[in-house]
Amino acid sequence: MTGIDSGEAEFNQAANAALAHIEQALEDADLDFETPADGIIEVELDDGSKIIINRHGVAREIWVAARSGGFHFRPQAGGWVDTKGGEPLYDKLAALIAAQGGVMVRF
Repeated sequence: MTGIDSGEAEFNQAANAALAHIEQALEDADLDFETPADGIIEVELDDGSKIIINRHGVAREIWVAARSGGFHFRPQAGGWVDTKGGEPLYDKLAALIAAQGGVMVRF
């Protein structure tokens, strides 16, 4: 396995673990969500809007699309950090869901 392949494998493993953690938190909060494809979570909120979370393999990031904008998170220090604001993925996602859907989710 080359360095590129092992990096991609490590990214996919870390991203899949983060997505599984997000799915569990959404289930615990009794939120509706779908996984239409591998690496994609669509959170359906009561007002009909969605927040979409997906693994972006080429950029090696997790992307979040919400009504307030798009956010990219890179693996850093054992977590995922916003590439612009430096906020941790789970904190940002909880804030986005609360702002857009009025629901508190604990990650």
